[in-house]
Amino acid sequence: MIMLVPENNHNTAVIDIGSNSVRLVIYRIEGRSIWPLFNEKILAGLGRDLRQTECLHPQGKKDTLIALRRFKAILESYTLSKVHVVATAALRDAADGPEFAHEIERVTGFKVRTLTGREEAHYAGQGVRCGQLEAEGFVGDLGGSSLELINLDPQSTFKGLTLPLGPFALGAPKPMDVEKTYGLIRTQLDPLRSQFRAKTFHAVGGAWRNLALIWMMKVNYPLQIIQQFELSARDALTIARLVAIQSPTSLEKFPGVSKRRMENISYAALVLQGLIECFEIETICFSANGLREGLLFDDLPDTYKNLDPLIEGCANFGARHGISENLGPALAAWATEFYDSVDVDRPSEKLIKAAAKLADIGARLHPDHRADLVCDQVLRAPIPGQNHAERVFLACALYTRYSGDAYTKEPVLVSRILGDERHLQATQLGLTLRLGCDLSAKSAKLLKMAHIRQDDKTLIVSAKAGWDDLLLGEQTRKRARALANALKLSLRTESY
Repeated sequence: MIMLVPENNHNTAVIDIGSNSVRLVIYRIEGRSIWPLFNEKILAGLGRDLRQTECLHPQGKKDTLIALRRFKAILESYTLSKVHVVATAALRDAADGPEFAHEIERVTGFKVRTLTGREEAHYAGQGVRCGQLEAEGFVGDLGGSSLELINLDPQSTFKGLTLPLGPFALGAPKPMDVEKTYGLIRTQLDPLRSQFRAKTFHAVGGAWRNLALIWMMKVNYPLQIIQQFELSARDALTIARLVAIQSPTSLEKFPGVSKRRMENISYAALVLQGLIECFEIETICFSANGLREGLLFDDLPDTYKNLDPLIEGCANFGARHGISENLGPALAAWATEFYDSVDVDRPSEKLIKAAAKLADIGARLHPDHRADLVCDQVLRAPIPGQNHAERVFLACALYTRYSGDAYTKEPVLVSRILGDERHLQATQLGLTLRLGCDLSAKSAKLLKMAHIRQDDKTLIVSAKAGWDDLLLGEQTRKRARALANALKLSLRTESY
């Protein structure tokens, strides 16, 4: 029996029965943050022959039931607030879809909710907003049998649609006639030009994520993280056209993509090419979130939905490492007050707040390795709401916070993603946080007793009268001198 217990911070699960894959993901919900705890899928191919037979694939049905029985046993070992069991285009369109949904309930006890195309589009859009609240443009979620499209413009009256443009609907796993298939794709997309013209397209779905990974590997891109990875339309067209014309044998040479995915990826590439060329897209932003995260985001209280996913993610990530909830906001306010006095380019308020909330995550790590371990955690943690440049910025800032040095261990991250100017900003912020943490012994109360500011060519570190001997000791002066040097300022300490 699956135990369901409602609570503020809780575990929940989604079973997603798609045309190609059947997947279970168990999540931890902490306020606005949604963390995957367990993720398992099988490529059952339920929609494999749907276009020819109008029925679900027989072996796919058997494989799905086996997987769902396993998923039930797994879920019975967790305490959960809710279990979503949803099905998409294959069960929606197949003549035997309702019958199979009843069989699933009889065999496993799972009551399947078969989503409409509009619901599927809505949840895909919500999944993108869950990870990137300020996202603009439109979303495309490519599954095995269908493509869902939805605008992210809150003023749009158009609520999304579904099109038969998934690989199985276009003929997969048979070899593709590129010219004929592209004509079918454009026939579906061309009438929608006025509804979906936008500079940014958010790509959702496993086949498109694999396209992004292939591009990363071909150009030796230094950060293989899908969430908010961006490609120009030119680069996306290059990889899409390359993959679309490859034979299955040639595709198998690409590392990191399963053989079953390769059956569909040429079709997915051609659909992406059609979207770019039809809607005159300029940037493709790949999302690791989709329908499953959208279901959970939709369930959150409205007060949570408009919170910044990066700030909330950093706060919850920090709390998991034992950081005081008061330290981050105090450090952010302290650093912001300093930046208001300094004649340098400053980081965004969001990045200052995010870095401050992560400023003590290395407290329980070995002191000889803190800087490297913290940097790697921040660089690769599943914290949403940040593009790749922001991710590298925070990793560099936190490395400096613990080491006192600029991050130079992977210079390609800086040269290809961040840039020298922002690298300098990250170093200066890291030194500011290092000074604040050591000056106050990571106490928000003590931090209020000291301030830093620039006065002409001097960095002034001041402490409240009576506290100067306690706060302006040898370690504080050492940390302050490092920050002053990075800003090319002299240093003075005083009481007030």
